[in-house]
Amino acid sequence: MADSNEMTINLVVLGKTQTGKSAAGNSLLGSADFESRLCPSSVTTRCSLGRSGRISGLIRRNGCESALRVRVLDTPSYPHSALGKQQVRDTVRAALAQHFGEEGLHLALLVLRADLPLCPDESHDTVQLIQELLGPTWKDFTVVLLTHADKAEEAGYSEETYLHTASSTLLSLLSSVQHKYIFLDNHNSIIKEERNIVLRKLLNFIQRNNYQVLLKHSKE
Repeated sequence: MADSNEMTINLVVLGKTQTGKSAAGNSLLGSADFESRLCPSSVTTRCSLGRSGRISGLIRRNGCESALRVRVLDTPSYPHSALGKQQVRDTVRAALAQHFGEEGLHLALLVLRADLPLCPDESHDTVQLIQELLGPTWKDFTVVLLTHADKAEEAGYSEETYLHTASSTLLSLLSSVQHKYIFLDNHNSIIKEERNIVLRKLLNFIQRNNYQVLLKHSKE
């Protein structure tokens, strides 16, 4: 937090290739910091930190409006088409310590595609990575981000009907993270109102955690 009238939230996006991780990061930042494109191989090969500008009108603290800043760490997909699992794990762990070691991490966003069914064991590798990175309380600090929600909507699914027909694998995952999930469209440019809705939901999850953070270095 830079001052009493400003709050910064620290997020990391994790997921498989072509789930829309980088695009989701750009949507949260309101920018195009991260490279995002259709490709038959993994696009992101290193961790990269993006920062938003000051965002007004979302939070009030002690009766006064506070500005919000968002920091998002984009990560290589896991599994990756060119990098080994251990290499990705070590890269992400080092980046988390470098960028969030001072202030801590508020939430990890597990990115899945809403327009594709989640089959058994399909998200196992990424969930295992999150467990290794965040430790035993990972469920309290993990949000499932369902991208390409616009395609599910075009197919006639509202959020409610989508969840009623979702695979047991997805429902079990959502239950394990205490139903912390957000649907996100993958338009080229998310409008400000949509972005603010998503950010408010993330702020609500952070508030539910009493603004606790993970991975903060001890000052001893």
